[in-house]
Amino acid sequence: MLRREARAKILKALYGSEFIEYGPDPVDNLLADCDPGKQREFIEDIYRGTLEKKEKIDELISSFAVGWKVERLAFLDRNILRMAIYELLYYEDTPPEVVMNEAIELSKEYGTDNAPKFINGILDRVWKEEKGKKEELKS
Repeated sequence: MLRREARAKILKALYGSEFIEYGPDPVDNLLADCDPGKQREFIEDIYRGTLEKKEKIDELISSFAVGWKVERLAFLDRNILRMAIYELLYYEDTPPEVVMNEAIELSKEYGTDNAPKFINGILDRVWKEEKGKKEELKS
């Protein structure tokens, strides 16, 4: 399984988590249904990390999505954003350009018509702000 396929699986599990309060974890079901091979750890890390940091990530989305509340975003669009922001800020193994490109590609396939532009704009602003904070700390 490629990383791109793994991200699509994570997105589906995150989407499923929106509807399941109790019961089997969507990522456990996903991993039982397919053999992710070398991507198992990546899938688990990104899925669980995204859910763990969801409130903080949603605050970031709200601060950059002027006029939009996270709850009003389409389920798949907001989960693509959550997953990508988590990977951008907390998973240092993937270059930012790759994270943003993969999120845009997912949004073209699964998101709403305006999702690619919207997601690109939010991710670009999040990355620039966070990059600026890191550079300030180095000075």
